[in-house]
Amino acid sequence: MPTGMHIRLQHTRPCLRLEDRKPRTVQHNHVCRCVRAPAHCCQRQGCMADAQSSPSQALDFLTLLQNLKKTKRTGWVRKGILGPESIADHMYRMSMMAFISNDSAVDSNRCIKLAIVHDVAEAIVGDIAPSDNVTKEVKNQLETEAMCKIRDMLGHDTAAGQEIEALWQEYEDGKSPEALMVKDFDKVWKM
Repeated sequence: MPTGMHIRLQHTRPCLRLEDRKPRTVQHNHVCRCVRAPAHCCQRQGCMADAQSSPSQALDFLTLLQNLKKTKRTGWVRKGILGPESIADHMYRMSMMAFISNDSAVDSNRCIKLAIVHDVAEAIVGDIAPSDNVTKEVKNQLETEAMCKIRDMLGHDTAAGQEIEALWQEYEDGKSPEALMVKDFDKVWKM
């Protein structure tokens, strides 16, 4: 996991610094273009979004996703399982589960998209396991900040940035039939 990563805001305020998976409150100036999660978003505090999308932003995003291929699932590693799957392996398997599912009560294409993005924040924060003793609130805050950075990488008002963030939030909320199904797929591989 990269050390010293943090979200940028246009004003000085405490925020989480993502370093060794431990949150630290630091003061700094930075730029945030996230419009979700009022508790973590500077948009509601008067910052103006500066939307810019470029090929280099897309490349930055795709390069960041490389972390998902390199990072092995924490639970598997701690249990000493030989050949532990990576986060990307896990996301791919869940996407294939969604692809072959036969439930006509859900939109299978939406399930595939949810499975692809459900752990994308872990490209920044890593695979935080229950044994890490990180509260659900702190984990959610770290992942929300990471999703803000990911959306920023793709461009604040781009369709891709908005869709990835919305899909991630839908999965986290776990209220739609599709999100509930994908959460069930996630539980299958924890057994």
